[in-house]
Amino acid sequence: MEITSPTLGPRAGHPSLRRFPFSSSLRVSSSYRLPLSSLPKPKFPTTQRLTTPVAMSLASSSQPASSPSGLPDIGSEVSSSGLIGENDLLIVGPGVLGRIVAERWHREHPGCQIFGQTMTIDHHEELINIGIKPILRGPLETQKFPYVIFCAPPSRSPDYIGDVRQAASCWSGDGSLLFTSSTAAYDCNDNSPCDEDSHIVPLGRSPRTDVLLRAEEAVLGVGGCVLRLAGLYISSQRGAHVYWLEKGTVDSHPDHVLNLIHYEDAASLSVAVLNKKLRGRIFLGCDNHPLSRRELMDYVNKSGKFSKKFVGFTGTSDPLGKRLSNSKTRAEIGWEPKYTSFPYFLEQL
Repeated sequence: MEITSPTLGPRAGHPSLRRFPFSSSLRVSSSYRLPLSSLPKPKFPTTQRLTTPVAMSLASSSQPASSPSGLPDIGSEVSSSGLIGENDLLIVGPGVLGRIVAERWHREHPGCQIFGQTMTIDHHEELINIGIKPILRGPLETQKFPYVIFCAPPSRSPDYIGDVRQAASCWSGDGSLLFTSSTAAYDCNDNSPCDEDSHIVPLGRSPRTDVLLRAEEAVLGVGGCVLRLAGLYISSQRGAHVYWLEKGTVDSHPDHVLNLIHYEDAASLSVAVLNKKLRGRIFLGCDNHPLSRRELMDYVNKSGKFSKKFVGFTGTSDPLGKRLSNSKTRAEIGWEPKYTSFPYFLEQL
């Protein structure tokens, strides 16, 4: 949940209010963000795409339309062709989470087409290289996709709710529409238990959660689903634990309870929800093993996997967190995480 606060510095990304810091009261320094190109790239075959109608038209076109960068303008090809398969997927915001979703989706639906809508052309070549067809953000009213997942951050958009509505308008009504949201939506800051049905933050209390909840409403209103994700991490190089190690001492409350989920598990849960083809539902993604900040960094220090040692947290007055459980989501979707807890993740490093 990449949000920002005076505690950690300027902001990093999505889902919505979530990915990096594991808490709705934290902000992660933008200077710490890893370039997407430095992260492990999903590997899935691209040759099968030549059997799909859109891919065949792209491959056979001797003069494909080009963007200002010189890369093929696949978005214009999609709009004009209208040939979308029953399992094709549009990913709005194909960053770290979106790319892992793409890999898993292609593995479960061989031969499908996967499109990635972006705000800029900066990463289009990377997307093409891993089999995702890039589309520059713009009107796609004439093109509908059976499966749409929105996992773009609000930080880069002047009209985030409008972007979510535009993505929803690209959904055909078949398959599934999914918005990856944040557990920051839950109104709890005293370390008490919280699940899928817990109270949410009232509208008007916080501009950050207002944007998040309005975006959820836009998706639920057209029959889409929402997946509220806890704090995301992926490796020894990306996560709040790494940021805190670099700082050594952090002015935050040590007993604030965090809730986590590995990027791979967030992606597998997203795909599982998409495959269920449900309508108007809200789900929760977490590993069901809440940890206080102090406990988290004690595990890091004791793991022996890092060259640095964390000194400690010094805060006393900032809000506490919540203890999330997503047992209802697991039972209905039939899902379990690969990384069952943060300590288990550390053992695998």
